[in-house]
Amino acid sequence: MQSRHEALLRSIRDEFPRFAIVPKRESALQRAIGVFLAVVTLGGQRHYLSHYHTAMFGKLYVPASWDAMDDDARYILLRHERVHLQQRRRMGDLVMALVYLLPFFPLFLAWGRARIEWEAYVETIRATAEVHGLDAARALEPEILRRYTGPDYGWMWPFPSAVRRWFAEAIADLEAEAASTD
Repeated sequence: MQSRHEALLRSIRDEFPRFAIVPKRESALQRAIGVFLAVVTLGGQRHYLSHYHTAMFGKLYVPASWDAMDDDARYILLRHERVHLQQRRRMGDLVMALVYLLPFFPLFLAWGRARIEWEAYVETIRATAEVHGLDAARALEPEILRRYTGPDYGWMWPFPSAVRRWFAEAIADLEAEAASTD
């Protein structure tokens, strides 16, 4: 029997035939991005190669920790990354890169990156609720808030109240869906 993440992976490959999972350490571009991010964040984002998964050019670049992830963790992660693949298809590589990197600033106030990531984090919240329950989804708030307001994404949205509001809206949507099925 196929695991949950393997079934999702097959579905992603049906939707995106060129999709591949590539170890970050095997990519010169990913290694260069890792060095660049560590420098521009003054060491704040020094775990790009070892902790973060990156969808880029129709591939998912994974750290070595991918091999140790259990089925549920891979499933939730792939749900998030599939959103980025769909965004890429919708916008194209050039437009997505520009939206991700420029509006308004590459660091400290990156509205485009914040919105692109928020769409994917809503899927993370939804997948977590599906797999582990609504309480587990609610427990994601501090980590998502830290990522938005800290060096992980270059302090992309330094307004914690806005991130909390977005998070509350996503949870309220899940609660409404759960109430409608009871």
